[in-house]
Amino acid sequence: MTARIISGTEISKQIREELKNEIEMLRARHHVIPGLATVIVGNDPASQTYVGSKVRACQELGIFSANYPLPEETSEKELLYLIKTLNDDPRINGILVQVPLPKHIDENRVLTAISPDKDVDGFHPINIGRLVIGEKSLLPCTPAGIQQMLIRSNVDTEGAEVVVVGRSNIVGKPIANILLQKAAGANATVTVCHSATHDMANHTRRADILIAAIGKPRFITADMVKPGATVIDVGTNEIGKTPAGKRILCGDVDFDNVKAVASAITPVPGGVGPMTIVMLMANTVKAAKMAHGLK
Repeated sequence: MTARIISGTEISKQIREELKNEIEMLRARHHVIPGLATVIVGNDPASQTYVGSKVRACQELGIFSANYPLPEETSEKELLYLIKTLNDDPRINGILVQVPLPKHIDENRVLTAISPDKDVDGFHPINIGRLVIGEKSLLPCTPAGIQQMLIRSNVDTEGAEVVVVGRSNIVGKPIANILLQKAAGANATVTVCHSATHDMANHTRRADILIAAIGKPRFITADMVKPGATVIDVGTNEIGKTPAGKRILCGDVDFDNVKAVASAITPVPGGVGPMTIVMLMANTVKAAKMAHGLK
């Protein structure tokens, strides 16, 4: 048996086309143009690349994009003032402050200053609280992308045994809470494993759906996977470079061996990664609709 490949590249293309059509409809019927502001402090190359990809995605989809590149020496007070200005700007539906921030700036203070209704990263404590109690909220992008991958690949989560390996605030905890909800595309029984879990393989071998988000290269081996399970690999680990200097990546799953056991699996790269930016765009559209009282 060789596992079916769940391609985040292909699924993200589907969602982009849907969003493009939805944005055109919002513009034509309601004169609404979703707007995203991206803020970057300093000159970190990885952050600049990531922000650049978000700006390009906005341009491709017809989302209004406002980019604020700030010098490294920008004070926390100046950054908080900019966020307040963006919170009050009706053209802006989503605010994204690229992290990491310089050490002299309190990252938590900055991120919680963003209005929860414009928090398209989905990390504001109010949005996390809404998620936990099952209220409508802006969901964290990577976990929301994972849920879309499962839904669009016809992986049934209803009553399924899901094991999440990793308890980060960015992926592990949110995806566990998303899949616990009673809503369609969720309603699973969820176990969260972490660094202090005893006999982790005993837990992972029970999983109908195994989500690996632990940040350790090829940590999940074939003997840890239930035959026929769906395996979602969130990891992106650099394990070397080619002679030309290109990064060599692998996931948290031993892909080559696990694909012989699983029924479906995501690759790295080309799996969960492409979903994060498209779900950021989806959150921006969702925030615009919420701001204008549209369903």
